[in-house]
Amino acid sequence: MPPRWPRKPDRNDPAYRRLDDRMNFAVHVGIFAACNSGLWFFHNLEKATWPWAIWVTGSWALLLAAHAVYIFAIADYSNPVTESLAAAPMGFQPKPKTKSKKPTKK
Repeated sequence: MPPRWPRKPDRNDPAYRRLDDRMNFAVHVGIFAACNSGLWFFHNLEKATWPWAIWVTGSWALLLAAHAVYIFAIADYSNPVTESLAAAPMGFQPKPKTKSKKPTKK
């Protein structure tokens, strides 16, 4: 069952930002595990000599480790995020309808 948030989600709430970042990290770990297990399954199934498979797994593991270090050691959740509502996109805004003046036939 997914975690439930007891109040309205708000990016200014430090606890919400921490939980959101950790859930994104968990998704990152899941995608890493799924992709790399498939890669190495087919590598072993085909008895392939893919030198790039080691580089893909190693590079991705380093990125995953950097993501973990940032989330668990570096990220500072004490200050609220300040976003300007004027600069935030508001979605589709229809253009105001203007009456065009068409020339009339005489």
